[in-house]
Amino acid sequence: MKTKYISLLLFAAIVTLTTACATVPLAQQELDIRAKNMTPPSNKALLYVYRNAIFVGSAVAMDIYIDGNSVGQLAEKTYLVVVLEPGKHKLSQYRDESIRATNYHPLNVKAGNKYYVRVSAAVPPKETLVLGGLEKTDFLAGYSLINESEEPLQIVSGKIKDRDVPSSTSTSSLLAQASASDIDELPPIKTAQNRNAYAIIIGIEHYRQKLPRADFAVADANTVAAYLTKVLGYPEENVVTLLNDRALQSDLTKYFEKWLQNNAEKGSTVFIYYSGHGAPSIKSGDAFLVPYDGDPSFIEQTGYSLKRLYKNLSTLPAKEIIVALDSCFSGAGGRSVIAKGSRPLVMNLQTNVVLPKNTTVLSASSGDQTSSAYEEKGHGLFTYFMLKGIKTENIVAQDGSIKISDLFHYIKPNVERIARKHYNTEQTPQLISQ
Repeated sequence: MKTKYISLLLFAAIVTLTTACATVPLAQQELDIRAKNMTPPSNKALLYVYRNAIFVGSAVAMDIYIDGNSVGQLAEKTYLVVVLEPGKHKLSQYRDESIRATNYHPLNVKAGNKYYVRVSAAVPPKETLVLGGLEKTDFLAGYSLINESEEPLQIVSGKIKDRDVPSSTSTSSLLAQASASDIDELPPIKTAQNRNAYAIIIGIEHYRQKLPRADFAVADANTVAAYLTKVLGYPEENVVTLLNDRALQSDLTKYFEKWLQNNAEKGSTVFIYYSGHGAPSIKSGDAFLVPYDGDPSFIEQTGYSLKRLYKNLSTLPAKEIIVALDSCFSGAGGRSVIAKGSRPLVMNLQTNVVLPKNTTVLSASSGDQTSSAYEEKGHGLFTYFMLKGIKTENIVAQDGSIKISDLFHYIKPNVERIARKHYNTEQTPQLISQ
């Protein structure tokens, strides 16, 4: 499925903006997660329209129209989702094209694709509102879905399609059908907030070097972050989420080697989660995380080795460190890559590194295996069962701690079963500790 980025350049008078509604209600977080993980319905396209910060007053809302139909209002750092029929459409801030014809931006969409339009506001000297720019999909990390009272709109032949679902059907249930993942609905577990819990969550689906896509890595990271903050008691300000081009090698270095050192204290709990490609070093045999700017042909220079990660974690005064890796490191495919022309390696993650005594690693696969995506659930196979176990297996204590051995004994047979049954492959998760 391809993703398209659309640059929208529209002009309007400031007075028009200031007459808009001043508030935009937001959807619940569970609905927001589902919307971000949606896939286009059959023979349709998905359009995400999102708005960055505004410089003329953050409380001012902006109307958005497609083919003359109102599809919602956007405040800063919000977005909406529209289902589009393949073909040509027009997007604007105005309902009536005659108001300002140049403000209509043409869209030509194809079935099965996702499209992203950024709406931005500025104030040039002549008091003109400028909507425009080009930005990648990492908006998913910091933007909130607007609270639509009905199902996601469907635009067909220039008109809003009559709903073919009962009027009582909620947006939540429709999006749940689109994403088809039960773990995206957070469990009703209530744990005490732990002010001394810290996490770094990384999801890299697309890479600068045009590497194979790591399917659902962004959805994995967003959902893990939601479980930590809404279920396991991690304060939101203590959770760093790095997605796609926000996960450069320099970002990993900064947060692993400086941010954690500055924040983790005696008695802290630290959670590290990575969803994306791994790679082996042909020279040393070490396993590497592949940052957004990583190059498997120069992995020693552009990657971030597990050996380096564990060495830095060993200096923390934390009482417990959990590392979860939905990746593989052999270079044999799946969520792993390797230098061009090289052969896959058999990686033994248990003998190639020395773990700190307070650290436990959950890894998606072992040896020369690959890590699969669970397509029908919209997540990595390992991540799906990790979160499913947290949700259903009564392994979360009142203080938010997890019984890791119990969780692993749930993950391992389920991942092995689905990998063998659905993908005709072997995938055996590992539990590594001192």
